[in-house]
Amino acid sequence: MSRCSYQSPDHSSSKSPHFNMAAVDVIVNKFAALWRIRYIRLSLPLIFLGISIVGSVVKHTQIVPETYFSNRRNVVNMYFVKVSWGWTLLLLTPFILFTSYKRLTFALRRLSSLVVATAIWYTFTEAFSYIEGTTGTCHVPEPEAMDQVPHHDEITSKWSCRKAGGQWDGYAISGHSFILSYSALIIAEEMAPMVNMEKKNRNTVLDLLYVSLNWIVVIWIWMFVCTSVYFHDFSEKFLGTVFGILPWFVTYRIWYPMTLSPGLPLQPKKQSELA
Repeated sequence: MSRCSYQSPDHSSSKSPHFNMAAVDVIVNKFAALWRIRYIRLSLPLIFLGISIVGSVVKHTQIVPETYFSNRRNVVNMYFVKVSWGWTLLLLTPFILFTSYKRLTFALRRLSSLVVATAIWYTFTEAFSYIEGTTGTCHVPEPEAMDQVPHHDEITSKWSCRKAGGQWDGYAISGHSFILSYSALIIAEEMAPMVNMEKKNRNTVLDLLYVSLNWIVVIWIWMFVCTSVYFHDFSEKFLGTVFGILPWFVTYRIWYPMTLSPGLPLQPKKQSELA
């Protein structure tokens, strides 16, 4: 008589992916619930302005001690903020495709908004660099460093100043304040389709992209706070923030609702919790 041995199935490998995706689903729902709060979505530009003002006051009083984030070479600044526009495009491009691919024309229009945003980012950053270059002078702390260039008059650019071992002192509108506020505002707009999207219309990749975009917004806001507390003068940060908000407002509030435009992302349904 043969013996039939029963072996219990190994559930560890089968449950793990299911558990992980269940956790992602919970996080997606938490973030979606947060963005359903109309006050948060509408107040985000004012939040950035408030952080810029309060942070400048804190910087002036010097009540916050130096920390890891007061060093410009911290990991988050070097590998996220300095390439922040790359991160924004890397995550938003597939996200827009996944939320609008069923209508090809609409998807192409929506992707064109990233082209517009990239042109805005490039124009403003180049303008900031030009202003700093034309309003600055070179300060060389060590006289012997001047031996690296033939004449002091030849130091007419930030590049030649740094080559001479000096520091270029120009009016530096905060590029961090600009790009962090602008990127966060754009991402918040583009994530709108997920606010009330039913689970059956979502997939794993879309959920992961949504979670990543939300965490990027968290990182951008945190680094915006660090910039406001540790770096730049008040006017440089305030102008950077204003220039981050202005193109967002012109595009998403004035131009994109028009017919001849990249259009707005699919908007969440107007339910009672959005009022």
